Amino acid sequence: MKKVLSKKLALICATLLIFSCSDFEEINKDPLAATAEQVEVEFFINNSIGAAQQDPHIAERVFVLYWKDASRTSRLGVLSQGRSNDGWTNDYFNGYISKWLLNITTAITVAEEKIATGNVKEYTENLLHIARIWRVYIMSEMTDGFGPIPINGFQGENPEYNSVEDVYMFMLAELKDAVSKIDESNTFKPDSDLDQAFGYDYTKWKQYGNSMRMRLAMRLSEVAPSVAQQHFEEAANSGQIIATPADDMRVYAGEGWNSYTNPQSRQWNSHYMTAAYRNLVVGLGGVTSVDQLPADDQVNIKPANYMGLKFDNHFTQLTNDPAKGFWLDGLPNTIDPRAYKTFPIPGNLDDEQYSNFPTWSNAHTQSERSLIIGEADNDDNGETDDITLDCAFTYNAFAAGDWGEVGAKNQLRSPGSYPRLGLDFRGEGERVFFPSWETHFLIAEAAARNWTTPISGKEAYETGIAHSFEYYGISDHVSTYIASEDYNNAGTSVSWDHTTEPPASVTMDYIDGYTGAAGTYSYTYPNNTIYKGGNVKNDLLNKIITQKFIASHAWIPLEIWNDHRRLGLPFFENPAVENPLPDLPQLNAGNVMTNQVDFFGQRIKYPSSFENNIPDGHSQAVQLLGGPDTVHTPLWWAKQN
Repeated sequence: MKKVLSKKLALICATLLIFSCSDFEEINKDPLAATAEQVEVEFFINNSIGAAQQDPHIAERVFVLYWKDASRTSRLGVLSQGRSNDGWTNDYFNGYISKWLLNITTAITVAEEKIATGNVKEYTENLLHIARIWRVYIMSEMTDGFGPIPINGFQGENPEYNSVEDVYMFMLAELKDAVSKIDESNTFKPDSDLDQAFGYDYTKWKQYGNSMRMRLAMRLSEVAPSVAQQHFEEAANSGQIIATPADDMRVYAGEGWNSYTNPQSRQWNSHYMTAAYRNLVVGLGGVTSVDQLPADDQVNIKPANYMGLKFDNHFTQLTNDPAKGFWLDGLPNTIDPRAYKTFPIPGNLDDEQYSNFPTWSNAHTQSERSLIIGEADNDDNGETDDITLDCAFTYNAFAAGDWGEVGAKNQLRSPGSYPRLGLDFRGEGERVFFPSWETHFLIAEAAARNWTTPISGKEAYETGIAHSFEYYGISDHVSTYIASEDYNNAGTSVSWDHTTEPPASVTMDYIDGYTGAAGTYSYTYPNNTIYKGGNVKNDLLNKIITQKFIASHAWIPLEIWNDHRRLGLPFFENPAVENPLPDLPQLNAGNVMTNQVDFFGQRIKYPSSFENNIPDGHSQAVQLLGGPDTVHTPLWWAKQN
C-alpha cells in the first residue's frame, strides 16, 4: 500500500492535466485536453479503482446509509423506511461522474487513441480490455442504484440516456467481448502496484470478467431468462471464473481518510446486527454454541426451545419479525458459526474483535440497561420500578421503524447491549468485491434453474459454504453444517437435499419478563408473501440466497439488496409502525404482517442537481425508468409486485 500512496501525487497530476472539473455538466467536455502521448492508461485505471472504493465521506452515505440499510446488513432506517437524502445522493452521483466513470472512460479513450496512432506499449491492448471490464462494474453499480444511465458518456456531446434493459445488454456484451480479447500469454505489464485488484494479472482479470458476467446475467433471471441463461452458461463454462479464494477480487482497505479507507471505519456508525440477520442465523446449521465458545462462556447458553423473556409493553408488536416482543437473556443454543465472528457477543471484552467504537467513549463496556416502568417513587431514596437488564452475553436484534411509546420506554439500544460489526471488518484489511463463494452460489442457483453448469448445484452450493467458512476460519464446522436439517427462525435449513417445509408452528418456552412466570408460545415461521405467496420457505432458492446473504454480509451489501429486489429473498422483516412512517405510508398496522415490494426501498432517487442542471436528461431518464422518480419505483429486472 505504501507504493500505491507514493504514486498518488503522480496520479493526481496526470488527472489534473486532462481535466479539472467535478460537476455533472462536465460529462459534455472532451476528456482529452492533453494528447494521448502525454498520459498512461494505467494511471486512469488505478485512479478509477481507487476512487470507487469510496472515501469515508462517500462510503458513509452510500455503502453504509444506503446499501447496508437497504440490504438489512445494518439497522438504520433510511431506504428501508422509504427515505433518502438529496445531499448524500448528490455527493455520490457527482463522485461517480467526475471520478470513477470519467477516469475509466478516459482510460479507454486514451488506449484507443494510442492503438490508432501506433503509440503503444506491449500491454496497451490488454489495458484497454481491462478498462472495459472495470467500466462495466462501475456502470452496474450506478444503474443498479438509480436506473437509467447513459451508455455513451464523456464523448463531447450531450449523452442519450438508456433504459436499464439496454444498459444490461450493453454490459453483458461488453464483458463477453473484452474478456475474449485479453491476451493472457502477454508477459508485458505495467507496474503491478497500479492495479490494486489483481496487480495486472491478465488471467485473473479474465476470471473476474466472466464471474461479473455471471452476476449480471443472473440479475435478469426473472425478467429475461433466455438472455440470462445464454450469457450465464457461456461465462460459467468458460473454465476461467473466480473459483477459489486465491482468485477473489479483494482490494486493500485501511484506516485514515483516503480512497482506500475501509468503508465501514467511521467509529460513530454502530453497524448493529439486524433482525433479518438474526432470524437467518439462529438455529441454522446444527453447530451449537457449546461447540463454538470457551467453557467460561457456555453458562450463558439457553435451551434450544427457549424464546427468552417476554416484554409486550416494551417491544413493538407492529412488525412481522417472528421474534417480536422477546428478549433473549442469554445466547442461542444453535447458531451459524459465522455469526459470532461477524457480530461478536455483547460484553465479551476478551474478544479481540469486539468493537470498542467509538474509542472516545466507554459505552461498549456498559451492558446494564433499563426498561422504564413508571415515574420515580416518592420515597426519599428515589427508587423506581424500572427493570434493569444485563445485556452482556445476550444476542438480540430488533426491527427498525417507529416504536412509538413502547420505544420511549425501552433503553436497551446501546453499543454495550446489541451485537455490532466486529473490528475485523472495520479496520485495516481487504475489502471483498467478488469472492469465490459468490461464483459458486451463482452456479448453484443456475443449476436449480436447470441451466447447464460446470458442476452440480449441490457441489457448487457446498463449495460456496466451504469457501465462506474458510474465510471466517471455521472450516472444522463445515461437515456438520452442510448436513444439518435444522430450521432457522425463517424456516430454512442448510442441507441441499432437505427441502421439507417447516411445520406451521412450534411450541417454545418463555418467561414473562414482568412476573417471572414460565409459559409456552406457539412460534410461527414468517410468511414471506413476496416469494411464492409466503408458502415456500425451504426450497433451493431460499437456501442459496440465505447462504449468500450470510457469507456476503460484511462486504457486499449491494448484491444482497439486488437479490432481495430480484427475488424477494431472503425474508426481510417490516419496520415497526407504532406510528405511521411518513415516507412509507403504504405500510400500516393493518397490513404489517404481510410483505409487499413497495414496503422495501427499490432504488435511489436521482439528485436534485441532475434535475436542475440537466432537465432534459432527467426527464428522459425518468421516462425510461417507467415510474416516478422515487425510492419505491422498481427497476426493470426487479420484482414489480
